[in-house]
Amino acid sequence: MSGHRSAAPAPGPPAAAAAPADPPADPLADSIARAQNRLRTLPNDWQTWAGLASAYVEEARVTANPMYYQKAQGAAERSLSLHPNGNVDAHVALGALANARHDFAAAREQARAALAIDGYSADAYGVLADAQTQLGDRTAATDAVQHMLDLRPGLAAYARASYDLELHGRNEDAAALMQRALDAATDPHGIAFCRNQLGDLAWQAGDLAGARAQYTAGLAVDPNAVVLRRGLAQVDAAEGHLAAALDGYADVTRRAPTPGYLIEYADLLHAAGRTADATAQHSLADAAVQLFTANGGVDGLATASLDLAEGRPADAVTAARAEYARRRHVDVADTLAWALHAAGRDAEALGYARQVAATGARNASYAYHLGATEAALGQRDAARVDLTRALHTNPHFSVLDAPAARQLLTGTGS
Repeated sequence: MSGHRSAAPAPGPPAAAAAPADPPADPLADSIARAQNRLRTLPNDWQTWAGLASAYVEEARVTANPMYYQKAQGAAERSLSLHPNGNVDAHVALGALANARHDFAAAREQARAALAIDGYSADAYGVLADAQTQLGDRTAATDAVQHMLDLRPGLAAYARASYDLELHGRNEDAAALMQRALDAATDPHGIAFCRNQLGDLAWQAGDLAGARAQYTAGLAVDPNAVVLRRGLAQVDAAEGHLAAALDGYADVTRRAPTPGYLIEYADLLHAAGRTADATAQHSLADAAVQLFTANGGVDGLATASLDLAEGRPADAVTAARAEYARRRHVDVADTLAWALHAAGRDAEALGYARQVAATGARNASYAYHLGATEAALGQRDAARVDLTRALHTNPHFSVLDAPAARQLLTGTGS
């Protein structure tokens, strides 16, 4: 797994009844409950239906539960049926939902529909930025982010701008902007999101102490944030606290059995010599992909990663190539390169791996995949440079691949 960052919060608060004077412990759950109560009294309130749809998308992100997608779709479609013309909020909600389901082309179209109605909608530019980022249109993504920053600077805009900078290899600037996002955050979920992104940026730089500090600070505000618990488990593994890491990942995957978390847990189990338990996690990951698909999602990236983890490189190539045809995000190009390498097609893999490197993104996994491919092609000097870069970037980047990178680097004569 490449360790790509989690999605930014869905733009725009739900349009529901006025908030109570004292902030609730869980503002998102409270806003959903208030919107539902309002709609019982005013079932034709199209704005509240649209706001409820956006809130359901955000709840799906926070809980990693794709079953909220159907609720979001129903609420957004109800809003559009009540107010089919000029309904920016419903188009934004449908765009955020399409992004969550990984239908990024549809998300782009919904964002454009919203902007055709209101060219000053920061929320629509947020949806557009997410879609263009995942589709691999870097220039269009940066342009959408800049529009969002100009229209409404704040957590959602800063978070997207931070990720845009990270994808261009400007990680220090990304961290500075994410700190601004944290300063703008007002609720536990927003604070937890920012702390996790800051922790992930520290992790990618091999700063275990910094990563742990961010994850711990986030959990102090939102103890149920699964992404932060996953971050701590990852740090525990890197620091050699295997029992704590295994317990941590067991807890994470109970709370949020997503394909990515389950594959990471399986990798850790493999590293611990528990092969049968790792295989069981792969089976659960397959079920999680099916659940995501059943709720309208498409995730060829997870499918390819699972195929690689289970030793099916030809299937991984098929899945990754199909995903690459849909979107040209750097994670997809990297996974396709790694699948081709695993399938013994290194000459073809090298083109995609170099394409990833050309983005400037500072990711240890990307560098390792390039170095391993170069080594397989007998390009020892180039392999030595890229394997060294991977381990210099983050010597702990993967419980399985980091040791493999060290062994491979030794084989190149370093």
